[in-house]
Amino acid sequence: MQPIAAMQAFVRVAELSSFTQAADQLGLPKAAVSAAVRSLEAELGTRLLHRTTRRVQLTQDGQQALQRCQDLLADYEELQQLFHGDGAPLGGRLRVDMPMGVARNVVLPALPAFLQAHPQLELDLSSTDRRVDPVREGFDCVLRVGPLGESSLVARPLGQYRMLNVASPAYLASHGRPESLQDLVQHRLVHYQATLGQRAAGFEYVDEAQQVRFQPMAGMLTVNNSESYLAACLAGLGIIQTPAPAMRSLIDTGQLVELLPLWQAAPMPVTLLYPHRRHQPKRVQVFMNWLAEVMRPYLAET
Repeated sequence: MQPIAAMQAFVRVAELSSFTQAADQLGLPKAAVSAAVRSLEAELGTRLLHRTTRRVQLTQDGQQALQRCQDLLADYEELQQLFHGDGAPLGGRLRVDMPMGVARNVVLPALPAFLQAHPQLELDLSSTDRRVDPVREGFDCVLRVGPLGESSLVARPLGQYRMLNVASPAYLASHGRPESLQDLVQHRLVHYQATLGQRAAGFEYVDEAQQVRFQPMAGMLTVNNSESYLAACLAGLGIIQTPAPAMRSLIDTGQLVELLPLWQAAPMPVTLLYPHRRHQPKRVQVFMNWLAEVMRPYLAET
C-alpha cells in the first residue's frame, strides 16, 4: 500500500481505537487496514499500536507518529489543492455533528444549495444531543450549543442563542398564564436532563445583577433529548426553556405561547469545535465558513 494510504489507515484506527470501525469508515476490508498499519510500522521501524482482542491503544511511538501523520496528510491535501486555484472543485468526505434542532431548523433547509455548489463533496451529518468525541469518532468539526467543558479542541465562537420560555395553549387553558416568578409555584416544568436520574435544577433566569438563578419547579416528566422536550411542551405537559430560533414559527402559528419575557434563561453559546491541525483541509474550512454564515441570522453576538 502507498505511504499516504497507509498513514490514512493508521490515523483512522488510532482515532477510533478500532480496526473494524476504521475499515467501515474507509470502505476497505479489515484485513487491508491491518496490513496497511503493519506496512507503516515496518517502514518506520517501530510498533505504533498495541493490539488486543478487546482494544487498540497507541504506543508511545504511536502517539508521536499520530500527530505527525495528521499534519502530513493535511499538508498533502493542501498540496493537491495548491495548483488547482481557488475555483477548483472541492471533493472528499466531510463528517460533521450538530444538535438535532439545529440540523432540522437551520442547516438542512440551506444544505441543498451548498451541495449543489460542491457536487463532489460527500457529507456525513450526525444529529444527536449526545456530545460526541470528535477525535475518537473521526469528525472534522462539530457544532455545540451550550457551555464547553475542558477540551483540547480548537473552539470558534459563532454567537449566542437567546432563550425563550414557552408553553402550549392547552397547558395555559388548564393551568393559567404565569405573570411572575411567584406564579411558577402553581405550574409545571418539563425537565431536561442529558443523563436521566440527575436532579433537575428548575426554572432558570437571570436576575437584575446578571446572575443566573434557579426557581425550583414541579414537573411530571423529565426527558433527555430535544425532540421529546419540544413534543412534551406541544402536548401540554408543561413549560419549557429553549432557544428562540426553533420557536418562532410555532409561536407565529399559535402552537406555542411565549411566557415571562423578563425572566429568560441565560443565552446559550454556539461554538464550532474541530481537532487541532496545522492545516485544515480546504473542504473543512469552506464548510465551517458556510455554516457560520448560515447560523449568523439566528444568533446574537457573544
